Amino acid sequence: MSHQPARPYGADNSAEEHGRRVASMFGRIAGWYDFLNHALSLGQDIYWRYRLVRTLRLPEAGLVLDLAAGTMDVSLEILRQYPGARVLAMDFTEPMLRRGQRKAKALARGRSAQPVLADGRRLPLPASSLDAATIAFGIRNIVPRSEAFAEIHQALKPGGRLCVLEFGSGKSRVWKGLYNLYLDMILPAVGRVISGDRSAYAYLAETIRGFPPAKELAAEMRAAGFAEVYWQPLLSGIVVLHVARKACEPT
Repeated sequence: MSHQPARPYGADNSAEEHGRRVASMFGRIAGWYDFLNHALSLGQDIYWRYRLVRTLRLPEAGLVLDLAAGTMDVSLEILRQYPGARVLAMDFTEPMLRRGQRKAKALARGRSAQPVLADGRRLPLPASSLDAATIAFGIRNIVPRSEAFAEIHQALKPGGRLCVLEFGSGKSRVWKGLYNLYLDMILPAVGRVISGDRSAYAYLAETIRGFPPAKELAAEMRAAGFAEVYWQPLLSGIVVLHVARKACEPT
C-alpha cells in the first residue's frame, strides 16, 4: 500500500486534529462499515454508487481517482463499468483501505484498484494527471472542503469530471420531517447497537445536518474553478449526485 507522508498544516491545527479524529473513528467501525451502509440505506447505496459511476464518462484506460474510497465499493463499481480503467483508491484511514483490498482481491477478477493512504487536502498527484475523480459520502469529512476541491481541480485534465455523491442537507425537511427524525434518533441508535460505537454514527448524523444545500455546494465547486456544475437529487433529495467539469483549455 502506498503511503504518502502527511505534510505539515502549519497553523491549521484544528483541521489536522479533525482529520485524525475522523481517521480513528472510521478505523474503529471498518469491520461493520459495509454491512451498516447496506442495512441503513435498505440496499439503496448500491444503486447510488452505480449512478455515480455512470456519470464519469471515462475514456478507455482512463485514470480515475476514487477519493475517500473507504472499503473500495466505488472503486470496484468503476472497474465493473470501465474494465480498462486505472483506479487510485485513496483514503485517510488504513483499516478501511485494507478491508477494501481484501474485498477487491475476491471481486475484481484480475483487475484491481491501487490503494493510496493520503489526505484529500494534499493529493500526491501531478497536475492534469486524472481523467476523472469521484468521492462518495466523503466530502463531509474533509475540512475545509475548499482545499479538497482545489486539489482535485488541479489534478484533473482539462475536460475531466468530478462526480460527488453525498447526503442532502439535513437542514431541509424530507418526507415531512421523517428523515430528520431518522438522523436524530434512529441512525445513532442502530449504529451503536450494531457497531458498538454510537459516537461514529452520531457524528454522521451531525455532519449531514450541517451539510450545505446542493446550490451552496455547487457554488463551492465553482469557486474552486469548476465549470458546468450541476446536481441531481436521488430519493427525494436524501442523496444528491453532483457533477462538475474542469474547463477545457482554449484552442
